[in-house]
Parts: sequence; C-alpha cells; structure tokens
Amino acid sequence: MAKYEKNLQGDFDLILKNIEQGIINGSASASFEAGSDYNENGIRCAVRVYERYSMIGGNRVSLNITLIGNGNNLFISGITSGGSQAVLFKINTFGEESFLDCLREIIENN
Repeated sequence: MAKYEKNLQGDFDLILKNIEQGIINGSASASFEAGSDYNENGIRCAVRVYERYSMIGGNRVSLNITLIGNGNNLFISGITSGGSQAVLFKINTFGEESFLDCLREIIENN
C-alpha cells in the first residue's frame, strides 16, 4: 500500500476532471471501476476507484482517490493496493508507487 495526501486550493470540478482524465490517459491499461459523489451544505466529496495492470508486478493495482472540498479549500487522498505477489507479507510494491505517482504528478502540476 502506498499513500499520498495533500491540502490544496482550487476549483473542485476542474481538479476532479484533471484527475479523471490524467489517470485514464496515463496508462493504456487504466480503467475506471467505480465512483461516488456526495454534497451536503457546500461540503463536497468525490471517491474514485481505478485499476491498471502493473508490468513490474505482473498483476493489477488499484488506486482509490478521495477528493473533499469546502469552497476552494480541498483535500486529496490517494491510496493504492494490490501490487504485491506474496502470500504472507508484501514484496514488490513498485507497481503501487508507480500508479500513485500518476496522481501525484497531476496534483503537483495542477
């Protein structure tokens, strides 16, 4: 498991759109699996789940993204899983880190 979290300022819809496009366009094997949106009293929350094939690990890796917004004050959390092949402990998490780097680059370059 790898995790990236950050407080940021910006337009919720624009950042969410950039994330959605960036993740799908960032890998030929990336797919959107599911999503959920919530809005209550100006507080917004969007959850997105993506998967992609990891050549390094020879398996699929998931990326779960949560974007929370209150006006232009935003918080993003991205957590990956599934990149290990071991039964009892985690080895070879390079695929998870690589998938998370896609999100990190989108946010840092936004």
